[in-house]
Amino acid sequence: MVAGAPRSQAREADRERVIALLREHYAQGRLDSGELDRRVGIVLAAEFTDEAAAALADLPELIPPGPPRSPRKRGYAQSTRPGPGWFPTQERFRDPTSKVIMRVWLDPADQSRHYIPEPEP
Repeated sequence: MVAGAPRSQAREADRERVIALLREHYAQGRLDSGELDRRVGIVLAAEFTDEAAAALADLPELIPPGPPRSPRKRGYAQSTRPGPGWFPTQERFRDPTSKVIMRVWLDPADQSRHYIPEPEP
């Protein structure tokens, strides 16, 4: 930051963007869960964007995503297991075709939703 330059207030969207990047670093093995939690705390407490960005300062740039994925052959964007960086939501539903209980996972890289079968109890 340039001395004397005005600071930008951190908006919720700014915080969410930084947290998504931290989750991707976690998924790529650069952070353990304790360090992820610590850095997310910094971002959530940040009043200004430069304070939120400090949580990323010592991390390398993320590798950009590869070419677009090929169309899925399974219904409902179903996968057998979560991909790197995906995180689970609280949403669950019973697949109408297979009758299997599915959990919804989100990919922060492209905001896509994926459905993963829940393990049998």
